[in-house]
Amino acid sequence: MIESLLVSLTTVAVAEMGDRTQLLSLILAARYGRPWPILAGILLATLCNHAAAGLIGAWFGRFLQPRTLDVVVGASLILMAAWTLKPDKLDEEVTPLKSSGVFIATLVAFFIAEIGDKTQIATVALAAAYPNLAAVIAGTTCGMLIANAPVVFLGKAFAHRLPLRAIRFGAAALFIVLGVVFVLRGTR
Repeated sequence: MIESLLVSLTTVAVAEMGDRTQLLSLILAARYGRPWPILAGILLATLCNHAAAGLIGAWFGRFLQPRTLDVVVGASLILMAAWTLKPDKLDEEVTPLKSSGVFIATLVAFFIAEIGDKTQIATVALAAAYPNLAAVIAGTTCGMLIANAPVVFLGKAFAHRLPLRAIRFGAAALFIVLGVVFVLRGTR
């Protein structure tokens, strides 16, 4: 359980750096200036999104032999490494409406932005790989909050100081290492 929690938390926290949902956090913080409702929206949106992704991953994982599953998860993590190297830009369609409350705007925008995002795909892969679904979802959700809370509280001053290129390379390296570990485990 601890391994699945820590791998999930670390993977998502590092992968989230410079991601479009982190950019969305920055925009919401600059626009509304109310960190607690923004964090509550991020928490609920991430829990819902990653729970759905985790259920899909767990369902998918049941149909594969453990060795095959390890190779599939490992290969998907290696592909995630390549995806991580591409910088994200915030899509226009995730900008919340002005008339929405801060919490609702964050909840809706974050949920939509997270669909098909690399952290959601990572959650699917991790849930397929680890039997403790609750630990994976808790880890990925905590990783999302760890990456986004500083941006929400410190806003633009913090975001401009992050070495995003180095972080992307670090995240890609983490995905490659995890991918190789899973592939080696599956081919033994």
